[in-house]
Amino acid sequence: MGEFANYSQLLSAEAVRSQSARVTARMRNGAGHFVVDDSAIDACAQHVVDITMARYPTLDIPYHSRWRHFRTAEATVLESQLLALLDGMDSLEAARLGFDLVIPSVLLDAGAGPQWAFSAPDAEDPIGRSEGLGLASLDMFLDGAFSTDGTPRTDAAALETLTADQLCLGFQVDDSNPLVGVDGRLALLHSLGQMMAANSDLFPTGRPGDLVTRLVARSGDTITARSLFGLVLDALSPIWPAGRAGDTDGVELGDAWRYPPFGNGPDSIVPFHKLSQWLTYSLAETCERGGLTVTGLDLLTGLPEYRNGGLIYETGVVSLRDPSLAEAVHAPNSELIIEWRALTISLLDEIAQRVRQRLDRPNMLLAEILEGGTWAAGRALAFARTPSGSPPLHLDSDGTVF
Repeated sequence: MGEFANYSQLLSAEAVRSQSARVTARMRNGAGHFVVDDSAIDACAQHVVDITMARYPTLDIPYHSRWRHFRTAEATVLESQLLALLDGMDSLEAARLGFDLVIPSVLLDAGAGPQWAFSAPDAEDPIGRSEGLGLASLDMFLDGAFSTDGTPRTDAAALETLTADQLCLGFQVDDSNPLVGVDGRLALLHSLGQMMAANSDLFPTGRPGDLVTRLVARSGDTITARSLFGLVLDALSPIWPAGRAGDTDGVELGDAWRYPPFGNGPDSIVPFHKLSQWLTYSLAETCERGGLTVTGLDLLTGLPEYRNGGLIYETGVVSLRDPSLAEAVHAPNSELIIEWRALTISLLDEIAQRVRQRLDRPNMLLAEILEGGTWAAGRALAFARTPSGSPPLHLDSDGTVF
């Protein structure tokens, strides 16, 4: 019997860390597609420190959360409209409205591709990548596109009937402004609407914000990250594309993938739960903005996506045994992509510990280091390499992974 007796045990942050550690150990033992250069980790950590100090010189760092993308230096009007809306509500209703916004926004947050950008009402130039996706989803939300009555909230019926044309209109998609994975994003929103409609115990009013009521009923004003992440995994597991890891005894694992070198059964699955963890970080901030306390956030891992993965690749912490593979396009279930993502999880923990030491902040949260931080450093390195800022390895994305 391996570490995991059944597939449901893979629905945890601990499983993400432990299975990623197994993959990382395999790379360090000379197998797989990547070489790990441990001597490069210190320089990588120092690069993260330098970026962090440049962005947040007082080290007053918010979480790496969707809320960072609702405002940019060039675009502030949409966030101002949101804050004005929240300002007139009691704290719990503000949290519910925040869940209504953040959950669909995060589901729309997979990589946009290098050609897409969003023209915000007060920005001189179009804004791409995650900031553009965040602003576009916020604009749709404020415009009532996610509700049946046209008000700024989200309900099941509106998501179930949202059309590709409506999504493309909101995200300003056309032949000259193509967005990667439109169908995959729309399918996630449809699935979210269908799941809420079918689960009136969790969603009695058909709104994502109903989860706030469940959290407070369970935990009061102090919510653990474990309970928040567990609720996200429990509530949202039905919406992810099925069958990614093959036969898992009817347990839908979402962002989890079978890794053939580990054989069969639960121990052969490497879970990442990237969007679920990104969502949990974002909902933790939403809860705190609504007057609740969230504890134990370092239970969660770093995010295994192409900015953090690009950081370890661009700084030479990892490299391909066969450099020609950098020119190929790889599927999300390929061994190479699974290994890259697992290495990202494990090495972010090692980098984070060195960042804490250099900044003399032993209690600095991983969520703060990601924001400070590793994600920004990975992005800066990508744009230094190419004007498009594209990832160093090529993923065939369906808009639901990263």
